[in-house]
Amino acid sequence: MKLIKYFLLPLALISTIVSAQSYVYVTDMVDIPIRLDNKITSDNLLRMLPSGTKLEILSTENGWTKVKFEETIGWMISRYLTNNPPAQAQLEKLKRTYNANKRKILNTKQRSVDLEEQVKSLKNKNTLLSVQTGKSQAEKEHIEQVYKDALKLEYTNQKLKTEVLQLKTEVQLLKNNNTIGQESSSRNWFIVGALILFFGMVIGLIFSKFTNQRRY
Repeated sequence: MKLIKYFLLPLALISTIVSAQSYVYVTDMVDIPIRLDNKITSDNLLRMLPSGTKLEILSTENGWTKVKFEETIGWMISRYLTNNPPAQAQLEKLKRTYNANKRKILNTKQRSVDLEEQVKSLKNKNTLLSVQTGKSQAEKEHIEQVYKDALKLEYTNQKLKTEVLQLKTEVQLLKNNNTIGQESSSRNWFIVGALILFFGMVIGLIFSKFTNQRRY
């Protein structure tokens, strides 16, 4: 009897240590059979349904539930059914949602990169347009300045033409006055010469008479 106690005591200690340090978990990844009727036999199995499969309830009876899945109608043990999706199914759904959101994030990031490239391209185009606009503005101002200078030159040219015409008119007047003066001078010299000749003839006649009188 004492020997049995000595044997059982170490065994109890070992069992306590194992139970304290070892764990097991009920798997959620099991396939549940759907049967032709509410009995467990080897010949009434219709198909196996994985965890998380959504079923339509038709009726319940003695721990069994009559369900419909697609075109299959059969019986399943009620304790294998739950009103909520199992944790594994929820996890898979969350994984799918996470992966979908991850893809969306990646697509959004790629779209953001593409938009940044487009913004950069538009900025470069805007810079080029600004430079071209600046050049066009400078060319416009240059053309306007050239046009203003041309108008000034045209005005100066017209003014010079007017002055030239005035000078030509004045020169012509001076020529005319010079011609008239020359003609007047020639005429005056002719008159003076005629008067001198006349006075010379008169003096000569007087002198001749005076000489003749002295002779007598």
